[in-house]
Amino acid sequence: MPKPTPQLPWECTHSEPGPDILLFRARYNWMRNPRNEASLKTLVLESNDWVNVAAVTPAGKIVIVRQFRFGTGRTTSELPAGLVEPDEAPLAAAQRELREETGYTTEDWIPLGSVDANAAFMNNQCHMWLARNVIKTTETALDASEDILVAELSLDELKQEIRAGHFSNALSLLTAYKVFDLKG
Repeated sequence: MPKPTPQLPWECTHSEPGPDILLFRARYNWMRNPRNEASLKTLVLESNDWVNVAAVTPAGKIVIVRQFRFGTGRTTSELPAGLVEPDEAPLAAAQRELREETGYTTEDWIPLGSVDANAAFMNNQCHMWLARNVIKTTETALDASEDILVAELSLDELKQEIRAGHFSNALSLLTAYKVFDLKG
């Protein structure tokens, strides 16, 4: 396989804050294209990092959450997920989000890696975790903006949710594909 041709870095010639839009802070950067010296105004949405948790019970059931999503205007099925708070480690955030959204806990955590949430215009990453042997130990502690139903699915039921288009969040899908055999 041939090596990719290295690209010259883009230079930020000017930056200014944009509006604060709840979960995101907008920033405008004027970037110079090293190929042709053209300058263009770009938008960056700054956000805390995120976590996604593939949680599996001792019986092999997958814990999912069902919640209304404002962006799509519909209820979706997803893995437990959320924001990493300032000065919080990603593992601590994953443990907190699993506990708050589902009431499940475990001491058995495996990191699955991190990905850019959307490198085209966002600055944050999503950290993915496998939580094994989760058990229900507490009640949920939902934010005012959350109305979550928790379910345990078999692998076949998860595949059905994916095929039906109910489980369609890209980062939840990526996390699930890293853990489960979702072929077929």
